[in-house]
Order: sequence, then structure tokens, then C-alpha cells
Amino acid sequence: MRRLAFPHPFILLAGCVFLAAALSHVLPAGQYDRTDDPATGRRVVVAGTYHRVTPTPVGFFQALVDIPKGLVDAASVVFFVLLVGGAFTVVDRTGALRQAVGALARHLGHHELLVIPVVSLLFAAGGALENMQEEIIALVPVLLLLCRRLGFSALTAVAMSVGSAAVGAAFSPMNPFQAGIAQKLASLPLLSGAAFRSAFLAVALAVWIGGTMRHAWRSKLAASTDATDATDATEATDATDATDATDATDATEAGTDERLDARSTAVLALVLGTFAVFVIGVLRWDWDFDQMAALFLLMGALAGLAGGLGATGTAESLVEGFRSMAFAGILIGVARAVYVALDQGRVVDTIVHAFVTPLSTLPVSLSALGMIVFHAALHVAVPSVSGQAVLTMPVLVPVSDLLGLSRQVVVLAYEVGAGLCDFLTPTNGALLAILVAARVKYGEWLRFAVPLYLQLVGLGAVAVIAGVATALR
Repeated sequence: MRRLAFPHPFILLAGCVFLAAALSHVLPAGQYDRTDDPATGRRVVVAGTYHRVTPTPVGFFQALVDIPKGLVDAASVVFFVLLVGGAFTVVDRTGALRQAVGALARHLGHHELLVIPVVSLLFAAGGALENMQEEIIALVPVLLLLCRRLGFSALTAVAMSVGSAAVGAAFSPMNPFQAGIAQKLASLPLLSGAAFRSAFLAVALAVWIGGTMRHAWRSKLAASTDATDATDATEATDATDATDATDATDATEAGTDERLDARSTAVLALVLGTFAVFVIGVLRWDWDFDQMAALFLLMGALAGLAGGLGATGTAESLVEGFRSMAFAGILIGVARAVYVALDQGRVVDTIVHAFVTPLSTLPVSLSALGMIVFHAALHVAVPSVSGQAVLTMPVLVPVSDLLGLSRQVVVLAYEVGAGLCDFLTPTNGALLAILVAARVKYGEWLRFAVPLYLQLVGLGAVAVIAGVATALR
């Protein structure tokens, strides 16, 4: 039976834009009043103020206009992706990454599976600390190089990176863009409930990393079998050609396993130092994408000079990186256009109101579980986790107070529902950009990720029910 073929990522996102425009003709227009929240510094909705407003349906041409508007709206993220991509292309051209990967593979010996939990935990930490997503796009070539060297599939690279980061972010007790904003809006102390969340975070990561390791091992065995069959066929046809191919492979691997020289060591030290400054900037100096992009641009320039590329070679490598990341940046802008179209049609608040109203009539436990479903569904239309918190938490907190539901549970349901959707929803431009960069089809990714997603949602539901039973504070 032929598997369902998903459309090209650009077609998929463009279709979502036109669907959003169509919804503006079908759904009633409505809005909540908004006010500036001093705790978060963001503009938030005011509970109980939803009202009908004059419809502003989005036409066909306006939907097309919303695509460049989405690019403008997401400009800081788009240019961040371009500049970081250029910087890592420079680093790659110095040969430092290839030497480092070769050295790692040589030291691992026959324990190559160990690299999966190590790399996954690093990205999970990035997700837990600063909601890492767009930053991963430029690292895809490095991850692909590592996976190829160890015999793993490209999908393994995606799972280790964006999948682990999303799981880390969703169950994190400290992610400033999910738990941090949501707890502020719910008037809860930051890091409250940290021990409870950390316990479920450990289990969630075990589920995801275990699934990734199983896939990696199966793909490695399948690739090994295919390679053996191909070799046998080649030898039967032309033994001389097979010998030449083996010699060429040996020569390539010998070049890959070249030991780190002084220049490559300096470049890698520069990369590690950049990431250290990056983490400090995000966590302590409130850096945004503009500052992060400038930092990586500086890293690329210095890495090119330190790696012996010279000024011209560095500039050419930067331009090549910009070119390779152009489509990924476009996807992020088109994904943003989906929200732009819904917002122009004045139906985003209507969608929120339609979901929230039935929750207030359900028993406490069902209401809490319903919030997970609500956030998961809404995340397709509002793929920004911080934007979703600002939109929904002020509405859900009063509902939870009326039901006698812990505010901490409301935050947890939001994290599970919205956060886990980050590695599934097609309107997440960063996810599609990563898949495009890794040359992994969206349908192929879903076949791997959905079973693990269902397990993680089940784990999240257990956490929510446990929070209800213990009146988590």
C-alpha cells in the first residue's frame, strides 16, 4: 500500500496561510481587551472581556501579502538563521568540524550509540534553559556529518536535536519562554514546582532518547545490510571497480580521521567560547535574536581568519552559508504569516474563547486534561509558545480559580500541550527549516515522532492528574 505523501514544506505552509484566511470568512470576529503586564513586560489579554467586533475577512490577495508581512514580522529570526548559517559554513570550511568528528568517532570505537544520549542531553539542556529551536538550524550540517560518520540516518540528527530540545523545553522547570512567562502570568513564584517537573523531565527524556537510540540502531543495521548487498553485487560484476572504491573510501576516511591541528583547535575553542557567551547573554543579559546573530557573525569572521581562509575566503564562505540557509529563513517567515492572517481576520481570540468556555463546565480533572488538548490544538494557529502563554494564561487562570484547580497544574498543562507540539506542528517554521536542512521529509519525521509524542502526552497527562491529586503548588 502506498504511503501518504506529504506536500512540499512551502506548499504545506502556504496552504496553512490560505486556510487561516478562509477561517476569517467563517468564524465570527471577536477580541479580548488587552493590558500591559508589569510582571512580564508583555501585552496580555484581560479575562472576561471577550466581545464581538467588526469582521475583517482576509481575501486571496491579502493572504499573499501576509507572506511578506510574515517575513517582516519574523525578520529578526530570519536574519539570525542566515547569519548563523553563514558563520557555521565558515567553520566547516576550515576543516575543524570534520577533524573533530573524526576524532570523536575514533575514540568511540564500537560504542557509537553513546553519542546519542550525550548529544540529546546537550540539546535538551538548551531547550530547558532557553527554548532552543531556531539556533539548531545552523548546526544541522555538523550533526549530519557526525551521524554519517557513525552510520546513523539523517532523521537521527533531527531527533537528537530539535526533538530533544522540545522535550527539554516542555517539561522544564526553568524555561523562561514557557514555564517562566506562564508562572509570572499565573502569579506563581519562578521555579515553583521545580522538583515535581524535574522528575517528569527525567522520565520524558528517557522515553525520547530511548526511541531515538532504537531508530538509530535499526537505521544503522539497515544501511549496513544495504551496503553489503551493494558490495556483493558490485564484486560479482566488477571486482576491480570494487577494489578501487574501497581504496577511495579508505583514503577518504584517512583524511577524515586526521588529528586536530593547532588551527582547528583554535577554531573549535572559538566556537565553544561563542556558545558560552551565547548562554550567558540569553540567561543574564536578556539578549534577543539581534544580539545573538551579531555574536555568531563575529565568530564566523574570526573562525575564518584563525582557520586560514583569509578575508576573501571567509567572505565567500559566509555568502555560501547565507545562500544555503535562505529557504530555511523563508519557511520561518511563511509560518509566521499563518498567525498574521488569523490576527488580521480577528479570529484568534474567537478560537481561544471557543475552546476555553467548555472547560469551565467540566469536572476538575477533565478540565485539566482538556487544557492539554486545548493548548495542543491552539499551537497550530499560534506556534509561538511565549505568544500562546500571553494569549491564554490570563483567560485560563480565572477559570481554574473558579474550579478549584491549582494554577501550577494550569501551567503544567500549557507546557505539555503547547511545548510538545513544537516538534510536530507544520506551522512551526523552525521545525520545517530543520527538516529541509537535513533533507528529511515531514511525513517520514511524523512516522517516527508521533508514537513517541503520544507516549509523552500520556506522561504529561499523568503529571497533570498527579498535580490535581496532590494540589500541586
